[in-house]
Formats: sequence, structure tokens, C-alpha cells
Amino acid sequence: MEKITLVQVAVFLAAAVIAAPLAKRFKVGSVLGYLAAGFLIGPFGLGLVISLYEVDSILHFAEFGVVLLLFLIGLELKPLRLWTMRSSIFGLGGAQFLISTALLAVVANGLGKDLVQSLFLGFAIALSSTAFALQVLEERGELTTRHGRAAFSVLLFQDLAAIPLIALVPLFALAEGIQGDPMNFAGAALALATIVAVVGVGHYLLTPVFRLIASTGVREAMTAAALLTVVGVAIVMDAAGLSPALGAFIAGALLADSEYRHEIEADIEPFKGLLLGLFFVAIGMSLDVRVLADSPLHVFTLATGIVVIKVLVLYGLGRWWGLDRAPARRLGLVLSQGGEFAFVLLTAGALANVISIVDASLFVVVVTVTMAATPVLLLLDDVVQRYGRPAEQPPFDDMPEDEGHVIVAGFGRVGQIVARILQARKIPFTAIDANAARVSFVKKFGAQAYYGDTSRVDILRAAQAGKARAFVIALDDVKESLNTAETVRRTFPDLPVYARARDREHTHKLMDLGVEKVWRETFFSSLELTSEVLRGFGEPESEVRRLIETFRRYDERRLYEDYKHYTDIEKLQAHAKSATHELEELFAQDAEEQAKTEGET
Repeated sequence: MEKITLVQVAVFLAAAVIAAPLAKRFKVGSVLGYLAAGFLIGPFGLGLVISLYEVDSILHFAEFGVVLLLFLIGLELKPLRLWTMRSSIFGLGGAQFLISTALLAVVANGLGKDLVQSLFLGFAIALSSTAFALQVLEERGELTTRHGRAAFSVLLFQDLAAIPLIALVPLFALAEGIQGDPMNFAGAALALATIVAVVGVGHYLLTPVFRLIASTGVREAMTAAALLTVVGVAIVMDAAGLSPALGAFIAGALLADSEYRHEIEADIEPFKGLLLGLFFVAIGMSLDVRVLADSPLHVFTLATGIVVIKVLVLYGLGRWWGLDRAPARRLGLVLSQGGEFAFVLLTAGALANVISIVDASLFVVVVTVTMAATPVLLLLDDVVQRYGRPAEQPPFDDMPEDEGHVIVAGFGRVGQIVARILQARKIPFTAIDANAARVSFVKKFGAQAYYGDTSRVDILRAAQAGKARAFVIALDDVKESLNTAETVRRTFPDLPVYARARDREHTHKLMDLGVEKVWRETFFSSLELTSEVLRGFGEPESEVRRLIETFRRYDERRLYEDYKHYTDIEKLQAHAKSATHELEELFAQDAEEQAKTEGET
């Protein structure tokens, strides 16, 4: 037995080693690679894993990867931020769940299921896969986008909704006229008390415990403590009949404010990655091709119907929530599959005789197919976005008839701060941005912005640039910034231009175009940060100011000296090598002069 187990471990590791890199190489996503590898080594493929019993055991073990994933996500979300997300969690998430459930139940009823069975199937299939969706979003770097945050809110609501749904299975059995176990209201009270206890104990105990362990300096003890936290919470939640993943998420959120958050995250990440990979491999192994082979058209029709319904619901809700067409479509596709909670509900429903074993087996395969379809649909969406027709842009806004005003080109982070201060001083301004979504978004918060391309002369004339007192270039994109600067300096040479620059090269290119007042966007914030670091080292305030001011003058002088030959890389490299020594000498010379001045006084 031990030998077989070791062989199987080797098989799983080989699947992970081969499948994920190959899938990444062919740009289909590691999730699809794991699914394909699982099917290949499973009982319906090469048979390296012999029985479905083994697959179920592996799947239950690998679900701990989902628990670790939720723990890590909790680490990124402070409780205060969770509170600010309540409208999207319960508004967007609740609407998706209820509407999808209703539509899926109607379809199930039309396929011959009675009302209770239809409602049960609607509830089960309306839930998406937290593991699939979050892994895909994280892999593609979309978790922090607006549609990524919206998807997370929906998934979090679904995880919350799955808990009472599992507890309500006996009620569905009673509604079907089946003598099942009665509702356990004492168990429900215990579940609520468990959540409160986890929050309370975690709030007052976790950080002090990690502080104590960190003081020992034993790295592996921190790793063990992080894993013990997740495992312990999962055991407690599971014993109370709750989702271990939800408990892990709560534990992570309670540690989000801890100074040990980043170390815990680094310790847990490798375990999470391996177990999630194993989870997806197990999903691939559990794909029962016998059901698929017996009625492939039926399975694919059901899977297609589920995906279409969920995509349409989420697309509509995404648009209602303020997303543009492409992000709303992305939201629908990433949550279009059935989820791992569907497996739990379908199994529980079959055991309680709410649905037949045949229906449970069928819909397990259907849900698995929808999971496998998600990476493929997202890949097709990538192709559409890359090679499809560009979205038709709305017409540019009409500009106001201003005079003596300031034109702000770009209404992102920098432009909005400039505009707010101008508004506070009652200085008229016209803010213009070529991002229609951003303009629409900031208008909802009362900001006055107009949609237009500031590199076009007709837009600048419409904005009364000839009558403006100043022009601020706050554009984030370097190319757009340079195009705008060129147009303004050529068409309105007497108009004062103040520009934001991304870096030194951007600054030099703006200077080439005749823009003299240029501010590098991170320069002064970097000086402020360094000031705080020096103060933290105990440097006197006068010394901090002297060092920062000396560096500022030196760097600005170098900026203009480098401009003379900024296109000559060899000269820039030689200048950079001598700069460090030159700056050290300048600091020392400045300190001597200051000491001499203080001695004379």
C-alpha cells in the first residue's frame, strides 16, 4: 500500500510539473492544464489512479487548497475594507444568486422536474467555483480590477449562502414528502456561536501568539503556526457544520492588520499552490466519461444552457453596477461555471432523496464540464479583445465656453488632485480625459470632466485653449502625454504648460518639446519617504532637511545636465557611475560648510 501511495504521489507531482508549464506555454491557463492532466491520469484515462473512491479521497484532501486560498485572500482584506464592500457583497452578490437561481429553476421545471427539485437544482448550480474563478483572476492579474473585485464580492456572498443551503437540505426532503432528518435549530445556533467565537478568539489571540513565536526567531515555527491556524479554524468550522473555507477567510481577515501578514503569506503560498493544483487535477480525474459517452448532446446542452444563463445574468448586473461592456462580459465568463459546493449539495440531495442518484451523477458531470469551459471561454475572449473590432467610442463631449481657466488633460490620480485644489480656490478649470469609462465614473461623484482627446487641435480649440491661463498635462500614458504636449506647444505657444512626467526620460522628451515646468510623479513623495526613514534612524530634523535639500538640488542639476546628452546611453552610464561618489563628496562638503557657519555664530 505504501508503495502504491508513493507512486501516486509521484504521478500527481509529475502531472503538476508537466501540465502547468505546458498550459502556460500555450497560454491556455494552468487550470485547464491541471484538468487535462487529471483526466489523463484518472480512472477514465490511463488509469494511473484506479478507482473513483481514490479520486473522492484525493478531492476531499485537496479541497484544503481552497481553504488556504480563502485564508490568503482574507489576509489581503482588512475588516474595515470588508465593511466598505458590504453593498457589493450583498447587493451584487445577492442579486446574482437570486436571479440565477430563479432562471435555472424555471429551466429545470421546463425539463420535467417538480417545483422542489427545480428550486434545489437552481440553488446548487447558481453557485460558482471560488477556486476556479479566483485562481484564474489571480493568474491573469485581474483580481484587483473592477470586474475582479466584483467577482470576489459575488463569490464571497455565494460562500456565505452555501452554508444555510447545505443545512436546508432536510427541508427540501420534507417538502418532497420524504421523511428526512428534522431541521436542527440547535445546530444553527451553534454555527452562529462558532463564527462569533472564531472572530473573538482570533481578534484577541492570533496577533499576540504570532508575536511570541516571531520573537523566538525560528522560521519553521512561524510556518507551522500559520498552517495550524488554518487547520484549527477549519476543524472548528467543520465540526459546527460550517464551511472551513469561510472560517479560513475570517482568520485571514483578522490577521490582515498584523505586522506578520506578509511573512505568513509567504509561508502559506507554496502549500496553497500545490493543493489547489491537486484539487483541479482531482476534478479532472472525476470527470465520468461514461455519463458523457451515454448522452454527450444532453450533457453539453445542459452545460451550455447553464453557462449562457449565468453569463447573461452577470453581464446585465455588471452593466447595472457600472462596468463597461468588456469588463462586464469578463465578469460573466469568469463566474459562468458551477462550483465545488454544487458537488456537496448534489451529493447531499441524492442521499436525502431530494433528487435521484442518476440526476446527481448527471449534474456533477455537467458542472465539471462548465468548469473546464471557463478557461477556454476566457481564452476566446482574449482573442476577441485582441483581434476583434474596437468598441465604438461615444462622441466627444461639448466643451464649456470658459475664459481665463485652467485646462487639465487627464483626470486620473494626479489630475483629480489638481482639479480639487483648483475648485477649492474657485479657479475655473476644464478637465478632459480620453477614457470614457473614467469620465463616466468620476461624474457619479460630482466631478466635472469631459470626454475628449487632448492631442487633437479641434478638442483644444473647443476647450477654449486660446483663452486659458494654464495647461496641465496629467496624463498617465507617456505617448499620449508627449502627443498632447507637442500639439499644445505648436498650436498655443504662449500658453503656460505644467506637465507630469513618469521618469527622467519622459522629462527629457517633454523638455525637447519646449515644456519647461515638469514634475516627476514619484520624486517628491520619494524624498518625503526618505525623510521619514532618516528620522526613524534618529537623525536630527535639521540634518534630515539638509540631506534632502542637498540631494534635491543635486538631482535637479543632474537632470538638466543629462538632458544635453540623454540620447547617448554610453555618456549617461558614465555619468551615473561618477554620480554616487560626487554626491558623497557634496554631502561631506555641505556638512563642513554648515559646521563652519555654526562655529562662527
